Amino acid sequence: MLRPFRDALLLILFWIICFDVHRILFSINHWGKFAKVGFVEWIMAFVYSFRLDLATACALTVLPFIARLFAHYSNWKWTHRIFRIILMTLLVILVSVQAGEIVAYGEWNHKLTSRVFMHLSNPDEVARTASYGMVFWFLLYAIIELVFGWWLAKKLFKRLKVPPYKFAWKQLLVFPLQLTFGLATLFLLLRGGWQQIPINIAAAAYTDKPIANDLSINSLYFFGKSYLLYNRSTIDEYMPKVDKQLAEKTVKKWYSYPKKHDQYFLKNTRPNVVVIVLEGWSAKAIGTLGPNKGATPNFDNLSKKGVLFTNVYSTSTTSEIGNSSIFSGNPAVPEVSISMQPEKHRKLHSINEDMESWGYHTSYIFSGDLKYGNIGGYFMDHGFDVVKDEADFPSNLKRGKLNFYDRDLYKFLIKEINSHKKPFLQCAFTGSTHAPYDQPKGKGKRFTGEEADFMNSLVYADECLGEFIRKCKKYSWYKNTLFVLVADHGHAAPTSVDPVSSKFYHIPLLFFGEPIKENYRGKRMDVVGSQADIAATLIYQMKGDASRYPWSKDLMNPEVPQFAFHTVVRGFGWVTPKGSFTWSMDLKLKFEDTFDPKDSKQEISNGTMFLSSIYEAYKRL
Repeated sequence: MLRPFRDALLLILFWIICFDVHRILFSINHWGKFAKVGFVEWIMAFVYSFRLDLATACALTVLPFIARLFAHYSNWKWTHRIFRIILMTLLVILVSVQAGEIVAYGEWNHKLTSRVFMHLSNPDEVARTASYGMVFWFLLYAIIELVFGWWLAKKLFKRLKVPPYKFAWKQLLVFPLQLTFGLATLFLLLRGGWQQIPINIAAAAYTDKPIANDLSINSLYFFGKSYLLYNRSTIDEYMPKVDKQLAEKTVKKWYSYPKKHDQYFLKNTRPNVVVIVLEGWSAKAIGTLGPNKGATPNFDNLSKKGVLFTNVYSTSTTSEIGNSSIFSGNPAVPEVSISMQPEKHRKLHSINEDMESWGYHTSYIFSGDLKYGNIGGYFMDHGFDVVKDEADFPSNLKRGKLNFYDRDLYKFLIKEINSHKKPFLQCAFTGSTHAPYDQPKGKGKRFTGEEADFMNSLVYADECLGEFIRKCKKYSWYKNTLFVLVADHGHAAPTSVDPVSSKFYHIPLLFFGEPIKENYRGKRMDVVGSQADIAATLIYQMKGDASRYPWSKDLMNPEVPQFAFHTVVRGFGWVTPKGSFTWSMDLKLKFEDTFDPKDSKQEISNGTMFLSSIYEAYKRL
């Protein structure tokens, strides 16, 4: 009678061992990232992980337990096969998540999340983004974990020897009791006990070292929770509890600052505008904004002749969110990509719509595939005259796996501009600073060590940017063209690799060109803002109606409230001139807090009220 429960315990043990094998492989692959984690603290990840591992193991045990229980009462040859099929199917799913996390962590610096579903919706994008090395390591770790799991399953779960079936009242009564008791126990362990609030990932967090917590937190459990958030089925339960009316009133007051001012950096209100969205250009990687001198001499030189905003932050970590924030002045909501929801994003305004009403020709080009994140659909929905991607580039050009190289993008861009009627809004999205970093080698400084591949791709991208500006100067339209250079999101860079730190989201924003007044050239603006503030800032400079962008602030306004809101994985961040903090909605704790203790409580309240307000606004769209 107790043999089925022995099997259940073995199943739970089987899964927990598989989880720990993954932790060992993860640690080996990313050992350099554990530099600040002591050996004892590393070992403790295997201890603090137990409760969440147990809960996950119980979830994985349910189906094989039922199959194994049937096997105890039947000598039908397929009972054991069904058990093995179920067990191996679940193992393949687990291994796919765990091996995927090992590979993705090197680029994302956080656990595998719902973000992967957006990539998987475009399988060709996954194939092109992943380098051959990433594919190799994924397959290697998947094979190691799968072979180990298969070997362990053979050791633990032998074929049961069951006598020929004979009807017996005892079995008829015992079987449902065993099934009910077994499932009830598994469910209880799955939720972590009788307590009112079920177990969550906070049970595995034990240190202030993010990578150690990431090691401890069960990968499949985290991924499963992220899937629920991806479907928005449980996002509300993670939202901080605040007085919504008070939050809306408070935030509305912040945006009620006097809108009129005379801080115009443009000589005229109708220049041509070229917006370059720079893939992953982190402020900490750029010479003029961070410690990595020599990486971006061309951008650094341009910043001496334009208006550089030194305290701007991306709203999130992905390109489609960055683009929607830049062009529609809309902050991000945790775990939401609004470009993927046409029924909502079509209700937002976009700067091309203003400019088209002024007679501008509008165009957006990308040298990769604009299906990703529905970026192309977003811009077409908002009425860009021209939206082009890799399909429109000459097919004989050399290219990387993800897109055509930046040098060819800029050549294509100049050709596009020369074909436009004037005035124009021309936008381009670069790609050579995105993994797999298979761009040509730049001629400038070579980097080694942490994030070397990204930094060297940045050297190449900066050279291409410099060449582009120099070529633009040969054309008549250059003298009346404003260039807006801004990153779509941040990226790990030497000295800044933590994705739950606001520094990770710090990006460049530069207005450059002949239309800028001489007394503003070389000016560094230290006002704190985000990508969402570009729309109001630009439209006001062009003497348009910035009220169409209710969540966008005019960063040139001396009265503007200084803050930036950004999302992190399952959380959000808040930055002001006084400091910054990031908050985990899952763990309900601070990842980071650089505010003075006397200001911290109020700033957390401010960030939480802003989150509440933007989320309620999002739901009303």
